[in-house]
Amino acid sequence: MASNGTNGQDRRSGFLEIYARLKSELLQDPAFDFTEDGRQWIERMLDYNVPGGKLNRGLSVVDSYKLLKGSELSEEEFLLASALGWCIEWLQAYFLVLDDIMDSSHTRRGQPCWFRLPKVGMIAANDGILLRNHIPRILKRHFKGKPYYVDLLDLFNEVEFQTASGQMLDLITTHEGETDLSKYKLPVYNRIVQYKTAYYSFYLPVACALLMSGENLDNFIEVKNILIEMGIYFQVQDDYLDCFGDPEVIGKIGTDIEDFKCSWMVVQALERANENQMKVISENYGKADQTCKARVKAVYKDLDLQGVFSEFERTSFEKLISSIEAQPSKAVQEVLKSFLAKIYKRQK
Repeated sequence: MASNGTNGQDRRSGFLEIYARLKSELLQDPAFDFTEDGRQWIERMLDYNVPGGKLNRGLSVVDSYKLLKGSELSEEEFLLASALGWCIEWLQAYFLVLDDIMDSSHTRRGQPCWFRLPKVGMIAANDGILLRNHIPRILKRHFKGKPYYVDLLDLFNEVEFQTASGQMLDLITTHEGETDLSKYKLPVYNRIVQYKTAYYSFYLPVACALLMSGENLDNFIEVKNILIEMGIYFQVQDDYLDCFGDPEVIGKIGTDIEDFKCSWMVVQALERANENQMKVISENYGKADQTCKARVKAVYKDLDLQGVFSEFERTSFEKLISSIEAQPSKAVQEVLKSFLAKIYKRQK
C-alpha cells in the first residue's frame, strides 16, 4: 500500500513503491512479447538508471500538487501525481544515459556510467531510446481517460524538444569554444541553461501538477518565467559546485574545465581576467591534465569567483522572492517557495 505520509521518509518510500508498480507494468506491456532475457535487461537497466538520484524532480510533482490542492491526497491522486513524477525521472534518466555517452563521462551518481558497464557499451544508446518510449506508455496507461491527457503528452514532447535543443546548443558552443573562448558570454550561457536544464527540471514538475489540478498552462506564463529563472540559478550553483564542491558530497568529480564547458565559472572569469590571466585560461582550459586544471582554478581563486558567486546567490534569491510574492495565488506562491527552499545554498 503506497503511503503518501507527510514525513520525508514516508513520502519517499511511497513514491518508490509507485516506481516498482510502474516498472512491473512496463515489463508486462502487451505491445511487446518479452523474453526472460529481455525482461531482465530492462529491469536491470531501469534499476540502475531511474531511481538512483535525489528524486527531487519527481517528488516535486507530488509536493506541488498537494500544495495546489490544499489538502492530503487520496490514494488515487498520490498514484497519479507519483506516476507523473516518475515520468520526469524517466526523462532525466534518458537524457543522462545519452549525455554520459556524448561527454565520455566516467561516473554518475557515485557509480560508473551505464555505458561503461561490461556488456552494456553502446547498447546504452538503445536503452536511452527505450527510456524515452516508456514515458508515453506510462501516460497512456494511467491518464488515457483524463481531460488533460493530450495536454500532458504535448507538455512532455515540448519540454523534451527544448531540452534536446539546449543540449545541441551546449555541444556546438563547446566546439566553437575550443577554437575561440571569446564565444563564452553570459547571454549564450543563459540560453543554453534555460533550454537544457530549466524547462525539464523546474517548469515541468509544476506544469504537471497544474494540469492535474485542472488548470490551463497558458494562464501561468509568469510562473513559468520564475521557474526558468530558478533553473538558471540552480545551474549556476551546479557549475560552482563542479569547481569548488566536495566530490564526496556531490557524488561526482567535476570535469567542466577539462571538458571545455561553457560554464558560468569560465564566463565570469573571462569577463574579469587581465591579459595575463586570460593567457593562463586560454592555454590551460579544456586540457585533461590535472596541472592545467589547477592553473585555471588558481585564476578563479585570484578573481574571487567564490565571492562573485555568493553575491550572485544573494541577489538571485532576493529577486526570486519578490517575483514569487507578486503572484496572486497563495497556493502557487507556496509551490514556488518550496522549490526555492530546496535549492537555496545547497551543497550538492
